[in-house]
Amino acid sequence: MVLVDTSVLIDYLKGKDNMPAGKFQSILDSGIPYGINSFIYQELLQGVKTEQEFHRLKEYLDTQRFYKLQGEQGSFAEAALIYLKCRKKGITISGTIDCLIAQTAIENNLLLLHNDSDFEKIARVAELRFF
Repeated sequence: MVLVDTSVLIDYLKGKDNMPAGKFQSILDSGIPYGINSFIYQELLQGVKTEQEFHRLKEYLDTQRFYKLQGEQGSFAEAALIYLKCRKKGITISGTIDCLIAQTAIENNLLLLHNDSDFEKIARVAELRFF
């Protein structure tokens, strides 16, 4: 099972021709189970330019499989620990959301498909696996 990051979905929906978007197409063609989480959902929706586009994208996203963090406070603490471990190693992560997306993948034993260098950095300190 695969967690598909915002970075890949944006590229795919815009019709970009890159390796992550191609991998997502192969997931679709092969019927490999995939999904998103609430953080990816929000990132995608807040990137739209019109209300019409918002409603169309929301309708599509609402049909997707959603993966959730397994524990309320504990999951957020683990995501914060990822951020701390990166910082202690001199690794800069651009935002909190990427740590929460990574923690979702880790907790649900998912492979992450991404096009974001922050996840490569996170994998240096956490057991994050990629598709």
